[in-house]
Amino acid sequence: MTSSEPPQKTYGITSPITLAGPKPEDLRLSEQLVEALKPHGVFENDEELNHRLKVLSKLDGIVKSWIKQTAVTKKLPPSIADNVGGKIYTFGSYRLGVHTKGADIDTLCVAPLHIDRSDFFRSFLEIMKGLEETKDIRPVEGAFVPVIKLEFDNIEMDILFARLALRTIPEDLDLTDDNLLRNLDQKCVRSLNGCRVTDEILNLVPNKETFRLCLRAIKLWAKKKGIYSNTLGFLGGVSWAMLVARTCQLYPNVAASTLVNKFFLVFTQWAWPQPVLLKQPKPTNDLHFPVWDPRVNVQDRFHLLPIITPAYPQQNSTYNVTQSTKAVIEQELKEGLAVTQEILQGKASWEKLFTPSNFFQKYKHYIVLIASAGSKEHHLEWVGLVESKIRILVGSLERNSHIKLAHVNPKGYSSPPSEEDEKKDNYCSVWFIGLEFQHLDTSTNIDLTYDIRFFVDRTHQQAVGINMWKEGMKIEAKHVKRKQLTTYLPESVLKIKKKKNQSLGTQSTETTPSKPPPVTTPEVRTPVGHRKPENMSEDEFLYGSDSRGSTPGDYQSPVVKVSDEDQIAPETTPEAVPDGASGEEVTVVDQPEEKDTNGTEEMKVSSASPEGNGSFKRPAKRISDELDSDPENQPKRVKSDEALVPTGGQGDHSVPNGQEESARAAMPPLIIKQQRTSSEDLPELTSPAPQATTLGKKPIKLQLLPGNNT
Repeated sequence: MTSSEPPQKTYGITSPITLAGPKPEDLRLSEQLVEALKPHGVFENDEELNHRLKVLSKLDGIVKSWIKQTAVTKKLPPSIADNVGGKIYTFGSYRLGVHTKGADIDTLCVAPLHIDRSDFFRSFLEIMKGLEETKDIRPVEGAFVPVIKLEFDNIEMDILFARLALRTIPEDLDLTDDNLLRNLDQKCVRSLNGCRVTDEILNLVPNKETFRLCLRAIKLWAKKKGIYSNTLGFLGGVSWAMLVARTCQLYPNVAASTLVNKFFLVFTQWAWPQPVLLKQPKPTNDLHFPVWDPRVNVQDRFHLLPIITPAYPQQNSTYNVTQSTKAVIEQELKEGLAVTQEILQGKASWEKLFTPSNFFQKYKHYIVLIASAGSKEHHLEWVGLVESKIRILVGSLERNSHIKLAHVNPKGYSSPPSEEDEKKDNYCSVWFIGLEFQHLDTSTNIDLTYDIRFFVDRTHQQAVGINMWKEGMKIEAKHVKRKQLTTYLPESVLKIKKKKNQSLGTQSTETTPSKPPPVTTPEVRTPVGHRKPENMSEDEFLYGSDSRGSTPGDYQSPVVKVSDEDQIAPETTPEAVPDGASGEEVTVVDQPEEKDTNGTEEMKVSSASPEGNGSFKRPAKRISDELDSDPENQPKRVKSDEALVPTGGQGDHSVPNGQEESARAAMPPLIIKQQRTSSEDLPELTSPAPQATTLGKKPIKLQLLPGNNT
């Protein structure tokens, strides 16, 4: 850059990392990226684009006619009613220019002050229902942002409503003006925020075309990896757009291919919960709307991945993120960085980045949620409400000390109707939550009754509160193991898994012995010339024995032998015994990994039972002990005036202890239990058929059987 050229405009709250431009190789990779996106339906042709424009023009005319008709009904003079105006605005992916084939259009109906929200959900709704182009229309008046969802002329649309404090709505009205927010209620402000945020994002990126191409790639990647859903606690379209926009601000001149790699690089190293900001928040003004500020608002301090909208009033677009969804997102970002590094080095193609992840291969245990209703119309309403509340169940499961991760699949499935369902005209939708447990001993009982009951009751209460509840609306919860998912999922999803199950099942039936052989640990060294005496057991020969006949605590046998006659209950505190545990079963067996060693499944012992004289074998290393105890290697806490946010969990789903205890006492337990096995006889374990239970009166018992958790 010569001294005569003006300095480049700076975007964002910091200066860019580099101003370097693209290289020929980067431009070539960007062209390959475009070609890789085309098979996925990312780009629309001219005919489809023109159809969307015609549909929006038709909808805009309907809105203007409705506002004029409503003005006449409210006794406004005809001369005024003819000029009050009204307009349809777009926002979201369509406004950003990154919508895909078949995507919906987010729209906003802006009306003058004499039009009420009740008019929108009454008279306007009736007008739309009477049009032949309208299908599957359903109002959601009680939502956080009230909306009418419908399919209009073969295009799905969401229509929001905002009433401005203006007598007329001009055609060139700029919604980014903060003065338009005066004298508006919270629902109107939230409805306007979609358009205002979208326009601000486009104004805060240096190169709109590069931004759009990169955002298309990131959105496709997020959908393929199952982390694209604001409702279920992942990131929605506006959140991904703001992350890409921030990357554009840091690398304003690079090509789209480089920008995709930098996106993963930046946000794998981001110091969460430090917020992502596209511009400095405006100081407090006289409008006094609540804004995201952890220094003032206590609830804002518990947000895990704060991404702050650039338009006033600033809000966190990712307040739904939970500990589990955060962990899943961070893992996918790390894998995305590794793949893009290979692409830039010429070791892989872009198709590898967009390879779908198989959610149903990741976990051994799943909770199946089934929402059903008696008619198609009722089912559409019921499914939307249930889906919006699943994150409450995920947050409740996360607070269970025995659950390490509760991962919900954003994709819902239509349950194949049975003959009985068809007779009853029953419509069902299914969601799956993968569960990953902490290392549990065989005497641990996990009570999930309260967690799922709380979710069911909250959903039912809201349905009744907004007058949505209809006869036949139900929620069911079932526990299944991985190999039992074929009951609920189509063959196209599980065909790879099915083949694998068949081969593993055959091998397990033929080669698995009833008793696993002992496994020699690396610490034990047996002299070559030393032979085991006939009167000595294998464990005594390998690990030695003390005067009491027990193996020393320095070494642990692969399976602990505890007979019922000799078993003595350990001394435990009340906190150490989980709910539902008998306190007598003390054999501890880690859940084994799926390993195949000549058809033999090995089981590792994490701790042993006490002998009659009170001696204990050395327990396994705790999870906290495996962490690096060096303070230099610990993650540093973020201290910033912009975000003094602790890394704790979600604080808005907490339940008073008194309510929790009373709820547990009032209902039967929902138990996940690990059963004790003896090393004397380990029969082949077969998985029972999944027991479907409606969560209302009966409990669900989930059994984790050692050595058969697949």
